[in-house]
Amino acid sequence: MPAPRTPRFSELRGDDFLALRSNRRRGLPQRLPLAIALMLPVFDAADAAAQTEEITVTARRKSEALSEVPLSVTALDGDSLAATQVFNVGRLEERVPALQFYSSNPRNTALNLRGMGSPFGLTNDGIEQGVGLYIDDIYHARIASTTFDFIDVERIEILRGPQGTLYGKNTTAGAINIHSRRPGTDPGFRARLTAGNLGLRQLEGVAESGTGKVGAGSLAFSATGRDGLLRNVRTDQRINELDNQGLKGTWVLPVSDTLEMVLGGDINQQSPRCCTQVYYATAPTQRSENRQFDALAGLFEYQVPSRDPYDRLVDNDTAARAEQEFGGVSVKLTRELDTSTITAISAWRFWDWKPSSDRDFTGLPITTLSANPSQQEQLSQELRWAFDVTDRISATLGAFAFHQTIDSQGVQEQGAAASGWLLGPAWADRPEILDGLRRDRDIRYENSSGALYGQLSIDLDERWTLQPGLRLNMDRKEVDYQDIVTSGLTDPSPEELAQQDRVLRSLAYASKFSDSNVSGDISLSYRPREGLMLYANYARAFKSAGLNLSGIPTVVEGLPALEFAQVDPEIVDLVELGARLTLDDGQLSLSSAVFHDRIEDYQTNVVNGAAGLLRGFLANADRVEISGLELEATMNPADSWTLALGYAYTDAEYASFAEAPPPLELSGGGISSVDLSGEPLPGVSKHAITADLEMRRPVDLGFGPTSAFLRVNARYRSRWSSSPSASGFMWVDDNTLVNATLGVDLGSNATLSLWGRNVFDEKYMTLLSDQGGSTGMINGIPGDPRSWGATLEVLF
Repeated sequence: MPAPRTPRFSELRGDDFLALRSNRRRGLPQRLPLAIALMLPVFDAADAAAQTEEITVTARRKSEALSEVPLSVTALDGDSLAATQVFNVGRLEERVPALQFYSSNPRNTALNLRGMGSPFGLTNDGIEQGVGLYIDDIYHARIASTTFDFIDVERIEILRGPQGTLYGKNTTAGAINIHSRRPGTDPGFRARLTAGNLGLRQLEGVAESGTGKVGAGSLAFSATGRDGLLRNVRTDQRINELDNQGLKGTWVLPVSDTLEMVLGGDINQQSPRCCTQVYYATAPTQRSENRQFDALAGLFEYQVPSRDPYDRLVDNDTAARAEQEFGGVSVKLTRELDTSTITAISAWRFWDWKPSSDRDFTGLPITTLSANPSQQEQLSQELRWAFDVTDRISATLGAFAFHQTIDSQGVQEQGAAASGWLLGPAWADRPEILDGLRRDRDIRYENSSGALYGQLSIDLDERWTLQPGLRLNMDRKEVDYQDIVTSGLTDPSPEELAQQDRVLRSLAYASKFSDSNVSGDISLSYRPREGLMLYANYARAFKSAGLNLSGIPTVVEGLPALEFAQVDPEIVDLVELGARLTLDDGQLSLSSAVFHDRIEDYQTNVVNGAAGLLRGFLANADRVEISGLELEATMNPADSWTLALGYAYTDAEYASFAEAPPPLELSGGGISSVDLSGEPLPGVSKHAITADLEMRRPVDLGFGPTSAFLRVNARYRSRWSSSPSASGFMWVDDNTLVNATLGVDLGSNATLSLWGRNVFDEKYMTLLSDQGGSTGMINGIPGDPRSWGATLEVLF
């Protein structure tokens, strides 16, 4: 008899599903967001045109004009970001259409470009992140660092596509480079003080020396606080607040005429009451009626504090805590020779995570304790040599070594309501079966990698440039995983043990591997005339193999299925065509790119239909395909205003995924897996638009000529699936956010501005998630409401 065929997702949904599918694939609304239209100023031909200063980036490990870079890259300056209250990576989404940022707490954070990077809704330390985060050339392995404040930022570059032949750590989706200001260029003291509604208070400062015989140094600090945006009616505390502090020091020491040393160190801390989610909706599942959310809530005479998520009310009975601390030290040596530059970067970093959360998101004692503290240390060493081979050929060669250790200690404990809620109403009068059931987890993980990489730049003639690159990557990972489950019962019977095993089960395994791969890219660019560049890129990249650090399936006897401990590497093939156009001495710049990504063995959560295997686990989907279009335009036709527009179209789908976990409405019954082939990838909007306007006019306030300015930025994002397996009940609606700043320069050393964020008070969700257990409860995090405040900047 042939093996049963995994049903197609659409076959299981019928006409209702097909209608949902049709609705969710709508294009842009018939009218563009009003805010963007209002931002377009009327051009006054009498205004004197000013030549725009050329943007310089180091995306390819050398300083060059952005218009000469044959890559999809966006550059944003620190002053512009600060002026629009973009003070962490999460808010970069407002300025870069292709960027997606999701965070239910700092550890469960995902950073994606063009729909790639991290599997949506899945946090697992045993796999790499596809978007590399670099701060001052230092790779940050923990994506949680994106939730901290920027400190003294000069420029941020967002690169799309694989970056393995010029960067130390291999990345398949792109890289975000954050560059701090270089000490010695602006000696003195700079401070920025911000206050606003919702209890917002923020203080940033930089003390910077001039350049002397012992070089130049700077000391920067930042502190941000904001009241929680949710209220816990059980404790009357505000939840999901901000509480960040950071300190960073930099010293640039000229060792000789050709050798420079840069010493850096930073320490950052967060200790907010965070993070939880509000009740959003209830969906029907395949569970029996008496095991779905409303029936179970009635059984315990429980009501959620509000069924309107924008009331922002929760009633959690477990403390919310998201404490984390990270920092490190680094040494960067740069040797300048006649025709080459040698750079060596050594760094040590740590991350300490101390969380607590109400895992069931209710006021019932279902899961009374849930915490997964973790400690990481990383060492990295990079050596780069950039040199000219001939007057037409230049090269960059590099070597990179990385070592990471992660120790995690998880604890989960069930409460008196767990028996009835998790096992079913028939067990509600036996609370002692699960009350006090506890799992203690201990995970020891080591990750070592090394790489040799390089890229050539060959000027074939005055118009054509060829840039081939190659990378050899080596990885070694090992894990020692242990879950120990203890019962609240003194001497549980075999039947009671069987019920406890349905909820928590002891598990122990160890696994390790060594692997290597070769990847590369090639770029061909053509300059038919001054100000115009066309390019074509192809890249093959690998996201290295991984290890399951959140458990693996068990066979009937309860033994671990070790063949599932390792996850195969992702293989990414990218084809991209692009163009950059600069007109009127830089007053108008345009860039565009079309691309297609094909990802084989996509790392995600799967379900294996083989008899005897239990629960989903981290493994590989056969293939994902992503196609898209990106457009950017910057206009500066007059010295009084600048307008920047961005658009990203992204079509991302599972091309082949036959053993996917069922979505919420198909869970809890006899359907163990679905075929998601042809279905959309989660977390990806088809359309995203950004617009940024700055206008500046001279004014006279009575103490000499000065200027006033207006900055407006808007971001539109179309609807997207917030479920790893697309659910008709878990789509985040499209939304438009508009921010504005009105300010005035108070002489040459001070600026005062008034600002508003989400000025139209758009109600939207940043993500949705299901409670688990197939009860049908959907939770989510509401986006920030309208906020306003004032900022004073001073220079001494």
